[in-house]
Amino acid sequence: MSTPQPPMPQAAAPNWQAAPGPSYGGYTSPIPVVRTHLGHALASEWTKIKSVRSTIWTLGVFVVLVVGIGLLAAVVVSDSSSELNDENPLSYGFFGLLLGCMCIITLGVLTTASEYGTGMIRTTMTACPSRGRVLAAKSIVFFGVAFVVTLVASGFIAFVDAALLENNGAKDPSAGEWLKGTVGVSLYIALLGLLSLIVGSIIRHSAGAITVMIGAVLAPLVIALFMFSQSLEDVRQKLFEYSIPNQLSVFYSNSLTESGPSGWDPLWIIVGVTAVAFAGAVALLEQRDV
Repeated sequence: MSTPQPPMPQAAAPNWQAAPGPSYGGYTSPIPVVRTHLGHALASEWTKIKSVRSTIWTLGVFVVLVVGIGLLAAVVVSDSSSELNDENPLSYGFFGLLLGCMCIITLGVLTTASEYGTGMIRTTMTACPSRGRVLAAKSIVFFGVAFVVTLVASGFIAFVDAALLENNGAKDPSAGEWLKGTVGVSLYIALLGLLSLIVGSIIRHSAGAITVMIGAVLAPLVIALFMFSQSLEDVRQKLFEYSIPNQLSVFYSNSLTESGPSGWDPLWIIVGVTAVAFAGAVALLEQRDV
């Protein structure tokens, strides 16, 4: 039987000496610490929207639709023998804008809803805990991009259509008609896209928010077309008057009805609706988890 061995003594811990040189306890970062503000949020959102390929593709398709359809309509009319009888030549850009606004709606929804789908919104809110500031920055950047692109496209096709149709009896548009057919309709479509952005922030689901906005654009007009009952005539008339396609046509003085919005009324309507939706979105953001 073997005799148990006594435990081996443990070696003493080495006495480490600090390396010569300056101490890091008083390190100061060369990057200045500043209080964040709206400008930082705007810079961040601008970097996001310009670096995503879907932005370029969506706006590219929008420009192709507006210019292509507007040019096609004007060429067909100019090649025909019919006289326009002092019609507004700018109105032929309406068809492309009506279809192209779907692109602006889609881009507006994706600007916010895609961040919730990918989880990027957590990073955004960590960098800027002020949720109202984040939504405001997204809104400003998107509205600016949508307005500029729409103004360039609608202005270009307006000048081309006016030049093509001047020999077909079309009238020379007045300064007010030029303003409404370019700046006015561009403001309306940019605000419609901004409303889509806000709806995307509320619903937080890309497909759902896009469906809601497309329904808001098309449903009133489609429903009104099938209201044949005489007792629903008043409802049918209001749906026609305040449908988004009819409000767009008002900027070209081609309303579907003789009553309802006229002049700049559609712009004030969309401004009011967007402002109410923005206030509701901010209130919901403050109550929800990210």
